[in-house]
Amino acid sequence: MLADTEEAVRGPDLVNAGSLGVESGAGSTPRRSPRLPIVERLDHWLRLLVEGAAAALVVAEIVILFAGVVARYVFQSPLVWSDELAGILFLWLSMLGAVAALRRGDHMRMTGLVTRVRPATRAFLEALAVAAPLAFLILILPEAIDYANEESFIVTPALEISNAWRAAAIPTGIALMMVAALLRLFRLPREIGWRPVMGAVVVTLVVAACFWAAGPWLKPLGQINLLIFFVGLVATCVFTGVPIAFAFALSTFAYLALTTSTPMLVMVGRLDEGMGHLMLLAVPLFIFLGALIEMTGMARAMIQFLASMLGHVRGGLSYVLIAAMYLVSGISGSKIADMAAIAPVLFPEMQKRGAKPGELVALLAATGAQTETVPPSIVLITIGSVTGVSIAALFTGGLIPACVLGAMLCAVVWWRYRKEDLSAISKPRAREIAKLFLVALPAILLPFVIRAAVVEGVATATEVSTIGVVYSVVIGLVIYRQFDWSRLMPMLIDTAVLTGAIIMIVGCATAMAWGLTQSGFSQNLAQWMAGIPGGTYGFLAVSIVAFIILGSVLEGIPAMVLFGPLLFPIAKAIGVNEVHYAMVVIFAMGIGLFAPPFGVGYYGACAISRIHPDEGLRHVWGYIAALLVGLFLVAAVPWFSTGLL
Repeated sequence: MLADTEEAVRGPDLVNAGSLGVESGAGSTPRRSPRLPIVERLDHWLRLLVEGAAAALVVAEIVILFAGVVARYVFQSPLVWSDELAGILFLWLSMLGAVAALRRGDHMRMTGLVTRVRPATRAFLEALAVAAPLAFLILILPEAIDYANEESFIVTPALEISNAWRAAAIPTGIALMMVAALLRLFRLPREIGWRPVMGAVVVTLVVAACFWAAGPWLKPLGQINLLIFFVGLVATCVFTGVPIAFAFALSTFAYLALTTSTPMLVMVGRLDEGMGHLMLLAVPLFIFLGALIEMTGMARAMIQFLASMLGHVRGGLSYVLIAAMYLVSGISGSKIADMAAIAPVLFPEMQKRGAKPGELVALLAATGAQTETVPPSIVLITIGSVTGVSIAALFTGGLIPACVLGAMLCAVVWWRYRKEDLSAISKPRAREIAKLFLVALPAILLPFVIRAAVVEGVATATEVSTIGVVYSVVIGLVIYRQFDWSRLMPMLIDTAVLTGAIIMIVGCATAMAWGLTQSGFSQNLAQWMAGIPGGTYGFLAVSIVAFIILGSVLEGIPAMVLFGPLLFPIAKAIGVNEVHYAMVVIFAMGIGLFAPPFGVGYYGACAISRIHPDEGLRHVWGYIAALLVGLFLVAAVPWFSTGLL
């Protein structure tokens, strides 16, 4: 998976709806190395420094952006420097979050192969997942330092300070990631022994030397190098468990360095461009908001109200699960957070009524794919940032398509539960339902507050998350009286870690997409896609198949950053509305992400539910078929995506 599912069980704050996955342990070996006190001490201080600073930056971003909203909307006196300062701090947050993610082993990675090999091979692959990123960091650090020096001559327009204050985040983060990777390499022998660690280091050095020596023979190959580096090398890295961001980065660096005359300073600039986009600042803020709604009891209140409305209907709690995922997804933007907020509340009662564990996890995974377009989805924000499509339009366009897929899932639920025995279930009284509605009302209002703020122009898609955060804090403290202060720091740290993992992928995929564009690949792809038989529907059909496959391998964010800038202009050129196209490819990726045996989202749902993946396999295919029917309806009827625009 893209990260260790055992890690996901710890709570909803660690990984996203879209970033699912975790690092797995390497398996036991008979010999373990002794503890190294110096390494442990250095790692301890690195953790305190990086995680403390990253958590502080999350708080600073919330304060700065919310202050900007208040100053502009309440006092009619905008803070002209707020966005600029937020952008500077965001790059530092992303880099420090990436450091913390590397130290904890939380960068997104595909571990499907790693978990299926014998222990000795698995140990080697776990070490390789650290050695390969370390090689890239060593190679890119001098270029990052040069890039920061070049940026020192630029003065920012609002704050009028040197841009080096911002650009220095890149070499600083890379240097700290090198330290974190080295410390992990020294800690790994305690778990797997020195032999696999040394083997991984030697293999990394040998492969790098072989590519370097082959440089003169590679340059004349032209676009064949795209297959060597962007297919062969990327696939090898991804399937052997190297974090996806570093698989992209290594392949791009090797391609540019060995087959072109492009200065590596340019690659650092593309990393900066991808990681520094201000629209992406919504990512950490919505991740933190998702954690808040679970911690303050808002999610539980919504679910209890829905259960009182539908719990006495055949399959009623399954309908509640579908509706609750729709509502909660619209607040948190994180699939792991969504599932972790809902499953512990609903599953015990559903099992008491006779629901099979496999049926529960199958439906949970299916609703994860269904709600991929419910705003404020991180995938929607990413699409807007890399393609230029209006995020407000994407937020509006995603509501009805998710309802269409939800209706298809409800049809399957009705068929499967049409003979359910409800003789022991009593219908709640109207007074009880009204009481639960009043309790849930502040929580139910949150998604409407968020969307109204964007539509009415009170705040941008980036700033609106701060309104949600402040709203949730006030509601949790004043109304629900449920605010666990001891969880606040871990939530801030987990927000920074997940942000670093996501933004690192965005930056590396941006550099990789730039390399593909410079090679002429995008023009060739455009010509081929434009010539597909069937016009717009032929183009949509090919896109659906391609993104289902991509979603099962790369997951939504890296796939969209890599291929969105290439395919969206083609879609527009042949007459496909960009919002409509976004809904189609997001659902296609979501189905790939949550469909076994390769979809890592399915295993994330299993981890959250504490249900073995094998139990859900027999039940999930009916829901996958329903999702495909819904996807074809959304693709065939553009109005579902554009009717509210």
